[in-house]
Amino acid sequence: MSRTTGNEAGHRALRAHATRELILTAAERLFAEHGVFAVSNRQVSEAAGQGNNTAVGYHFGTKADLVRAIARRHSAPIEEIRQRMVAEIGDSTDLRDWLSCLIRPVVEHLAEVGSPTWFARFGAQIMTDPSLRTIMVEESQSSPSLVRIVEALHRCLPDLPAEVRAERSDMARQLLVHMTAERERALADGTPTPRASWDEAATGIVDALVGMWQAPHTTREGDVTA
Repeated sequence: MSRTTGNEAGHRALRAHATRELILTAAERLFAEHGVFAVSNRQVSEAAGQGNNTAVGYHFGTKADLVRAIARRHSAPIEEIRQRMVAEIGDSTDLRDWLSCLIRPVVEHLAEVGSPTWFARFGAQIMTDPSLRTIMVEESQSSPSLVRIVEALHRCLPDLPAEVRAERSDMARQLLVHMTAERERALADGTPTPRASWDEAATGIVDALVGMWQAPHTTREGDVTA
C-alpha cells in the first residue's frame, strides 16, 4: 500500500470515528430527553450534523445496537473506577464499603464528564423500556467488579433470604438509576438539588442503601426478623 493510500485510509478512519462520536452524543441527548422510540434515526442524524439520514444505520445498525454502543461508551470508564475502588477495599466486610463501590463509580463518572450530562437520564429511559432494559442488564452483568460486589454483599448479609436479597437488589438499582437521573435533570434545568455536589449525592444514596439492606424483613409466617 502506498503512503498516499495509507494516509487516505487513516483519514477515512478518523472521519468515521468522529462521525460515530457525534452520532452517539446526539442520540444520548435525544434519547435522554424524549425516550428512545420517540426519536427517529433521521432526527439523530440531523442533530449530529449529518446530511445523510442513513448515517445512524450505516454506523450502528439497529436502534438496539445504538443503545448498546451508548451504554458501552460509559461502562468502560465506570468499570475502570469501580475496579480501582474494589482493589482498594480488598477483603472488607463493611457493607458500606461495598455499596460505595456500587454507587460511587457511576456518580464519579458523571461528575468527571461535566455538565450537562445525559447518561443518567438515558439510563432511566432504557430501564423503563422492557425491550431495551436487557441491554443495560447484560452490560452490568458482564462487569467483573460488579460480580465481586454482589458476592461481597451476600457475605455481609448471610442471613438475608434469597428472595429478600433479590428484591433489595432491584430496589438498589432503581434508587441509583432514578436518583442520579433526577439530579442530572435538575442540573440541566438549573433547579435546586438536595445535595451540593455529585460526591455528596453519592453519600446520600449510600446512606439510604445501607439502611435499606440492613432493614428488618418480614418472614412468610409474618414474623419480623432483624
